[in-house]
Amino acid sequence: MATVVEAVNLKKTYMLGKIPVEALRGVNLKVEKGDFLAILGPSGSGKSTLLNLIGALDKPTAGKLSIDDVDVSTLNDNQLADLRLRIGFVFQFFNLIPRFTAKYNVELSMSIKGRNKAERQKRAEELLGTVGLKERINHKPAELSGGQQQRVAIARALANDPRFLLMDEPTGNIDSKTAEEVMSLVKKINEKGVTIIMVTHDQRLASEAKRTVHMIDGVITSDMVN
Repeated sequence: MATVVEAVNLKKTYMLGKIPVEALRGVNLKVEKGDFLAILGPSGSGKSTLLNLIGALDKPTAGKLSIDDVDVSTLNDNQLADLRLRIGFVFQFFNLIPRFTAKYNVELSMSIKGRNKAERQKRAEELLGTVGLKERINHKPAELSGGQQQRVAIARALANDPRFLLMDEPTGNIDSKTAEEVMSLVKKINEKGVTIIMVTHDQRLASEAKRTVHMIDGVITSDMVN
């Protein structure tokens, strides 16, 4: 099985004024292709910091992070930007552009990669059908429920055939019934071979994943198969 992400003794320290705050204190983690990993922990445990490092949104203070066997610290800004385009991001707040339709919100990330208009439109329609929004492709975010908006965000994250999906509290902004529907969709996506790394503070949500890593105070305290 190919390793998609590997962290070795990963550390991240922030300065709070003149006071150093250790957000990560030596994290070791390996994620294989096709895995569905939940990173579980309370607020302040370091889980979102770890997600930001894996997403190449921030750089570690020490240790090594490899994505597809490439040490992220060796990449320049342009290479990091290219790497981010190969990662699908899904956040708690949907971050859709209000004035654009669901279809165009999904198309946008493909235009950044230079895909032609006909290809973008076809792909966006296919993905919105996959997430159960075939009849809502021309609706704007304000015309969609919270769960539907999160489905659009998932379709957008899949648009560029990412190496893996990063999900930060993906059901934190929707009700529990809708959260179950979204998680059911996420599991189906994983069953198709998409690697998923999900951060959550919700034990019930984490139990839906194939594997759960527990974090407390910047370290991994357990790594279990569900």
